[in-house]
Amino acid sequence: MSRRHRAEKREINPDPKFGDMVVTKFMNAIMYHGKKSTAERIVYGAFDVIENKIRENPIEVFHAALENVMPQVEVRSRRVGGATYQVPVEVRSERRQALAIRWLITAARNRNETTMVDRLSGEMLDAANNRGTAVKKREDTHRMADANRAFSHYRW
Repeated sequence: MSRRHRAEKREINPDPKFGDMVVTKFMNAIMYHGKKSTAERIVYGAFDVIENKIRENPIEVFHAALENVMPQVEVRSRRVGGATYQVPVEVRSERRQALAIRWLITAARNRNETTMVDRLSGEMLDAANNRGTAVKKREDTHRMADANRAFSHYRW
């Protein structure tokens, strides 16, 4: 990691079907070995399943799911005088989005449905309705931060 300056953010193009930047970031996170067309097929397939199941705009469901998974606070390790404290800090908006995307994909991959399209659509629907593994991960993170609120004066 360079100490001279921060790495500049790469510009990403909005996805071709919906024109949404967050959907592109989501696709890039799902992608394995540079297989973007496979990632597109998975995401758009999941959106089609969502649309057929609940007859709502899949982009709104996707954004609602992400919003329900985004953490407000997290704990970070801080070393003070030989002891390591878990200090609760607020999460920056970019990191909130990145964590939500990562947790949603991880939770979808760990589900038991047969295809990734079914797993992803199921996890998105669960997250949009405030249940599921990804939302549980957010609640655990909040619970951890709440439990360590006593160390918040070590914030930097």
